[in-house]
Amino acid sequence: MNLKSVLAASTAVMMAAPAMANPTAEVMHWWTSGGEARSVAVLQEQFAAEGGTWTDMPVAGGGGDAAMTALRARVLSGNAPTAVQLKGPAIQEWFEETGLADIGAVAEENGWDAVLPEQIAAHMKCEDQWCAAPVNVHRVNWIWGNKQILDEHGIEMPTTWDEFNAAAEKLQAAGVTPLAHGGQNWQDATIFETVVLGLGGPEFYSQALVDLDTEALTSDTMRQVFDQMRTIRGYVDDNFSGRDWNLATAMVMNDEAAFQIMGDWAKGEFLAAGKEPGVDFVCAPTPGEGFLYNVDSFAFFELDGEDKQQGQALLASLIMGPEFQHTFNLNKGSIPARTDVSLDDFDDCAKQSNADMTADAASGSLLPSYAHGMALRGAPAGAITDVVTAHFNSDMSSDDAVQQLADAVANAM
Repeated sequence: MNLKSVLAASTAVMMAAPAMANPTAEVMHWWTSGGEARSVAVLQEQFAAEGGTWTDMPVAGGGGDAAMTALRARVLSGNAPTAVQLKGPAIQEWFEETGLADIGAVAEENGWDAVLPEQIAAHMKCEDQWCAAPVNVHRVNWIWGNKQILDEHGIEMPTTWDEFNAAAEKLQAAGVTPLAHGGQNWQDATIFETVVLGLGGPEFYSQALVDLDTEALTSDTMRQVFDQMRTIRGYVDDNFSGRDWNLATAMVMNDEAAFQIMGDWAKGEFLAAGKEPGVDFVCAPTPGEGFLYNVDSFAFFELDGEDKQQGQALLASLIMGPEFQHTFNLNKGSIPARTDVSLDDFDDCAKQSNADMTADAASGSLLPSYAHGMALRGAPAGAITDVVTAHFNSDMSSDDAVQQLADAVANAM
């Protein structure tokens, strides 16, 4: 079905500074954990302060998968929300299917081109028109540690996967669960892409998980990646299946596990629980070089109704406002998408993330996360994740995993 035929679409351009009589917004998102809910509340409060009426539509679960299912049902019924949390190539996919509202007037009025990194801005445009507003930049390839456990066992944050394995073996021998992990496919994929980057390097990561190069997918390096994934599987507890990511973070907080490999939204959970970086928990990039990014953003459907169009313009302006970017990212654990926001109030993990992003952007190793929907469209990404999860939850050999990976990608193209 052509979704353009069922989506009400009368106005493609919103004014940068409309007369705000009664802006309204029904906002669909998947920020439901403690740190996330606290973060989205900031935007809701600012919207209300400007005279807007906000209807919250949180959809929990699946790293956004459940929200996308709910969104498609809404659009097919001709009842699209005012704004929806979208990211990466999904923005362009929805633009091609339904059309998205042109927010270029807002972007031009507020000078977005001058304050966004070029690579991040590119994700927010549909055929050269602004169709989404970025909220933040998350670094995906982080490892978080319980400082007390690590200090007690004389363990430093690992800088190589061999060091990680040695630390995990030491912890396991002492009766400590080395790695907190939730057995959900996107969490398996998160660990996988950090291992691909760490063992193969930025160029290999790009070849394998962005370009989908067959030679890279079937290489000895990819076999080594699956070998390491098998090793990691031995470091998680027996009850990992189906565990939400924030519950895995809580295991590190509550002295039930030493490490978690997760994006810096995990830091938002630590901070929401009153934990202090460098005191209660420590952070480090996962072993290897490069920066995997995940950018949260909101896209806007073309809708009838002046109140909705005004709500979209107000939301877009607030999302990219320096005040919101500052406050939101302090709560969320991420860093501002805008490059002109002061980081004086941010912790050392955020400052390191920002410095690394700048350096990796210059060196060509600032890379989109495949696991979090920034690098690939749905079918190839899903095919990779299916193989990764099947391998992680079975006795599949690395050779078989490599072959299945190559076959799955080829069939998804």
